[in-house]
Amino acid sequence: MRSTLPSASVGALSSPPAPRLGAELLPGGAGTRFRVWTTTAQAVAVRVNGTDHPMQALGDGIHELTLPVGPGTRYKFVLDGQAWPDPYARFLPDGVHGEAEVVDPGAYAWQNTDWQGLPLSECVFYELHVGTFTPEGTYRAAMERLPELVELGVTALQVMPLAAFPGSRGWGYDGVALYAPYAPYGRPEDLKAFVDAAHGHGLAVFLDAVYNHFGPDGNYLGVYSPQYFTERFHTPWGAGLDYAEPHMRRLITGNARMWLHEYRFDGLRLDATQEMQDDSPVHILRELADRIHELGGTKELLAEDYRNLPELVTEHHLDGMWVDDFHHVMRVTLTGDRDGYYQHYQGGPEALAQVINRGWVYEGQHWAEWNAPRGQPADALEAPSFVYFIQNHDQIGNRAVGDRVHHLERVTPAMYRGSSALLLTLPMTPLLFQGQEWAASSPFPFFSDHHGELGRLVSEGRKREFGHFEGFSGENVLDPQAEETFRLAKLDWDERGTDEHARTLELYRTLLRLRREDPVLRNRERRTLTAGHTGDVVWVRRVTDVGERVLLWNVGREAMSVESLPLPFPLPPRPILHSEGRADLGLERGEALLLGSEG
Repeated sequence: MRSTLPSASVGALSSPPAPRLGAELLPGGAGTRFRVWTTTAQAVAVRVNGTDHPMQALGDGIHELTLPVGPGTRYKFVLDGQAWPDPYARFLPDGVHGEAEVVDPGAYAWQNTDWQGLPLSECVFYELHVGTFTPEGTYRAAMERLPELVELGVTALQVMPLAAFPGSRGWGYDGVALYAPYAPYGRPEDLKAFVDAAHGHGLAVFLDAVYNHFGPDGNYLGVYSPQYFTERFHTPWGAGLDYAEPHMRRLITGNARMWLHEYRFDGLRLDATQEMQDDSPVHILRELADRIHELGGTKELLAEDYRNLPELVTEHHLDGMWVDDFHHVMRVTLTGDRDGYYQHYQGGPEALAQVINRGWVYEGQHWAEWNAPRGQPADALEAPSFVYFIQNHDQIGNRAVGDRVHHLERVTPAMYRGSSALLLTLPMTPLLFQGQEWAASSPFPFFSDHHGELGRLVSEGRKREFGHFEGFSGENVLDPQAEETFRLAKLDWDERGTDEHARTLELYRTLLRLRREDPVLRNRERRTLTAGHTGDVVWVRRVTDVGERVLLWNVGREAMSVESLPLPFPLPPRPILHSEGRADLGLERGEALLLGSEG
């Protein structure tokens, strides 16, 4: 069922500041204050080093105690005699079922303190999964690869979720302890060092945050109070989060501020915001945006939201949205896929031109899966607010074997490079997925590490969830629980210098340099952009006060000379880039050509 977003009223935000729950290190060596909110227990204690220390009831379910202990102290809370993990833990070194550790948020000495962030118009996103980005799968190992991302030309990292989740591997979307960075990747100080190092290289760092549900294993919020959740709404993962409940609301807004203030992330990508249903006077998305933007510097919020609602930006003050429609049109163009949700999209040059001109496809047309209209016109949004991609973790991982688009036989290397040229010469904000820049051989299948019966259910549920896609109907679906499935996703950095990988990497570097330096391509105004097609060639024209650029991409099967194309404008005379590195004006199948003129 399609949810709606109630308009935000002007005035006070609905979750005023409150004392922090969990463990808070006090200044000046004054110890640690432990605080719990519970509606289920009468007797509350904190267990430190095997000793239970009763906490004082302050009213309204709040219990508090200060102990003369410092950083490194391990603890659990005890409700009516039973010990439970702290859902507000700042670190869970032994996993989501274990003791929490008291951490000093001010212990890390930041080096790049002058960093102020990047506006969305300057962002080229590079989505990465810490566990598979390097063989080691840690923050420290990822730091060593940052210079290569700078050389590539990306400007912003989009890190997949880091909130603690169960097991030794996973995508991170089943997080349960929002304030505790996932321990197998490293300690909190290692994460801060990673962000700090990125800033030192001129890279912004965004974090994927999941505020629409909690994972099925290790979520202890309901033990403390069932009021965190509501039956008024339901999500694909169960009962809805009750954003009208002040403690849940503060848990979410406080967590967002922690990542952006304490860890100095530059922004958040909010997962599946269509499932963040809220009937409060001020929608939780509006409050998140206001709380984030008041932090100072350049802090930005992006939504993953398939509803195509411009009001997410215009009324709720988010900064941009992932646009599935562009990916889906591109996917159908490249592969001809018609299963699953691809059945609702057309491919080819006309469809590509339409999505580029309009921003997205659905702007009020009937959507069969809802039996209702979907979307609204996006005329009020500027180009940077549209995050475009031809790969991301979902669109690769939600396939039977996690194969990337360039792995398919029907997508030639030239076709793949041509689509990349189109993506990176548009004024919309581009997003690359790790390894995309060299057409990585490694897949990115879904993987997890759930125990016992839950693990079996995840494996079986995976086949059912995507049964409407052709690849999930057979026996070739990779088992997400198998460690080998996780290992398949590890990038092979050594292959970058070989054959088609090297050719693709060089093209990406050139395209990103042009995007950064070319006086026409670096303009981000939608008014400079028009797209159309002639036969099987899609054209994208950019006209500014300083010049003109035209990209031509041949998505047909026949070779042609661009000089013979019946275009509705004169062809600019200067060749700037050919996606296959040639100097002529011919276009074989899948190839793209960028031409320009000045003034």
